[in-house]
Amino acid sequence: MVSPIDELRKTMARLRAPDGCPWDQEQTHQSLCEPLIDETAELLDTIDRNDMEHMCEELGDVLLQVVFHARMAEESGHFNFDDVARGINEKLVRRHPHVFGDVRLEDSDEVLRQWEEIKAGEKKNGPESKGLFKRLPPSLPALMFAAKVDRQIRKKGLEHERLPDPEGVATLAEDLSEEDAGELLYQIVCACQHAGIDAETALRKFTSTLAREIEGKG
Repeated sequence: MVSPIDELRKTMARLRAPDGCPWDQEQTHQSLCEPLIDETAELLDTIDRNDMEHMCEELGDVLLQVVFHARMAEESGHFNFDDVARGINEKLVRRHPHVFGDVRLEDSDEVLRQWEEIKAGEKKNGPESKGLFKRLPPSLPALMFAAKVDRQIRKKGLEHERLPDPEGVATLAEDLSEEDAGELLYQIVCACQHAGIDAETALRKFTSTLAREIEGKG
């Protein structure tokens, strides 16, 4: 019996065939970047609302993007969907020696530390290993980008004159609820709007500049 994922792959191959759909035939990896972002955002919305019925549909839309990109790569002789699935499966097994091997870990904190150690070993000869923050995708939303840079700064114990005072941060974080944080962030966004500043761009630029300065690159 043909599996549903194989049926989906056959459908995509048919759409991309010379006698298939003109729109699907015209697409490239680059042209599908925006649809991928849109579909991911719609999936996140269903997760935020705990809308399980529509989450299933949106997961399908995201899966379609993966199958679409894999099909185009297969046509150009680079890789196919099986390579994608095989690669992520091997990575999961490799990074979970406490499940698939003899390593014994006590809690999720140890699991995360081990994951990062294994990941660092895999990436040590790649471009991601050069610099403190380069492995962070520049297209991340600014808030997520800033949070990830902050985690690396704290994890590595880095210091810089433009970093916020730790005591001040701790005081601000004391008894800070999600609603309070949302309200503060919303006020900042409103102030930026009033000043004609794009908050997303402002945060991204500042975080990028801070990361470069910490790396000693001006």
